[in-house]
Amino acid sequence: MKYADLRDFIAQLEKLGELKRVAAPVSPHLEMTEICDRVLRAQGPAILFEHPAGYNMPVLANLFGTPRRVAQGMGEENIQALREVGKLLAFLKEPEPPKGFKDAWEKWPALKQVLSMSPRVVSSAPCQEVVWEGNEADLAKLPIQHCWPGDVAPLITWGLVVTRGPNKPRQNLGIYRQQVIGPNKTIMRWLAHRGGALDFRDHCAKHPGQPFPVAVVIGADPATILGAVTPVPDALSEYQFAGLLRGSKTELVKCIGSDLQVPASAEIVLEGVIYPSETALEGPYGDHTGYYNEQDKFPVFTIERITMRRDPIYHSTYTGKPPDEPAMLGVALNEVFVPLLQKQFPEIIDFYLPPEGCSYRMAVVSIKKQYPGHAKRVMFGIWSFLRQFMYTKFIIVTDDDIDVRDWKEVIWAITTRVDP
Repeated sequence: MKYADLRDFIAQLEKLGELKRVAAPVSPHLEMTEICDRVLRAQGPAILFEHPAGYNMPVLANLFGTPRRVAQGMGEENIQALREVGKLLAFLKEPEPPKGFKDAWEKWPALKQVLSMSPRVVSSAPCQEVVWEGNEADLAKLPIQHCWPGDVAPLITWGLVVTRGPNKPRQNLGIYRQQVIGPNKTIMRWLAHRGGALDFRDHCAKHPGQPFPVAVVIGADPATILGAVTPVPDALSEYQFAGLLRGSKTELVKCIGSDLQVPASAEIVLEGVIYPSETALEGPYGDHTGYYNEQDKFPVFTIERITMRRDPIYHSTYTGKPPDEPAMLGVALNEVFVPLLQKQFPEIIDFYLPPEGCSYRMAVVSIKKQYPGHAKRVMFGIWSFLRQFMYTKFIIVTDDDIDVRDWKEVIWAITTRVDP
C-alpha cells in the first residue's frame, strides 16, 4: 500500500473496512483503552474517536492492531512480503562487493532506489499551520490517554522523539513514552542504551549545563513511525528508510525553535528542551508485560511551543498483557528480522518471536545443526546481533524439522529431545 501521509493512510484503511469511526463521546480516561483492547483481541479495525469527551481533537487508536496493518504501513499488503524489506536491510547492513558486472547490474536498482530517497527539506509545512507558544502551549488541550487505573498520570505513547547528538550528523528517531507532569512538562522515559539517551549523554559531556533541543512528533506517517522501531543500518537514516517503504521522499521542515527537522505532514509537534539537571520520578505505568513498571528517575522535557496542522488528529495507544499493539508489531517485524539473521547465520531456517512472549522476551529458532555446540553459538549470536534482543530471556533452538511457529511441535521437541 502506497500513501502520502497519515491522513491518506487513514482514508485508504477506511475504504478497505480497516478503520471505523466512533461518533459517540468516549473518554480518554480508561474508556478508550477498554474499547481498543476488546477490538484488538477480536482482530478488529483501527478506530478514529471523533469526539473524545472534553476535547475537540479526534483520537486515532489501534492503528497497528493487526500484523496486516503493520505490513500496510510498511508499504506491503501482507506480512509475508516483509521478508523482502528484511532482505533489503540485510543487503544494506553488510553489502557484499559485486561478483561481476552482471551482479553489479542486478544490485544497481536497489542502490539507486536508496540513493533517490534522501529526504526533501521544505520551507513551510502543514505541521506548522497552527502554533501555540507561551501559556497557550498547554498539554491539557490534547486528548492524552490515561490508560490503566493504576497509572499515575496521562501518558503520551506514540510520540516520535527527534534528537541529534554532537558527534553525529544524522538525527535519531525513537519512540519513548512520556508522563505528563505539568501544562508544558513531560518525563522522557528513554532507557540508557536508547539512541535519544545516548545523544543526550554526549550533549551533556560536550556542552555541560546547556539545554538539549528535542522535538516530539505525534501523528507521523506510519512508515516514519515504523522506521523508528526497525533495525535500520547506520548508513541509512530512518527518514530515508521511511521514504523507501512509502514509495516517496520524506518531506521535512526545520523546527521553529531549533535546527531539528520533523516530518512536514505530521499532525502535532512538541518543541522544547531538556535541562541536564532536571529529572523527575516516572511511573508507575501498565506495561506490555501485563504488570506495572517500577518507578525511576528520568529527564524532564520542557515544551516551549506546540505546532500542528489545522484540525489535527492525536495518535495514541496503550500497552498491556498481550495481545496489544507492541505484540502485533513484533509479529510483523519478525519477518523483517529473519533475513537479517540469516545473512549473519545462514544455518538459521526460521525465527519466531511468539506474541505471548511480550514482543522480544522469548525467541524460537530452527537451525540446520552441523556440530555439537552449534545451537549455543547461534543463541549467543542472536543475543548480540540486534539491540532489540537484549530483552530476550529465553531462546529455544530446534532442529530444522520443527515448525517453530507451531507450539505443539516446539513443546514436543523440548520434551523429547532435551537432556537437562
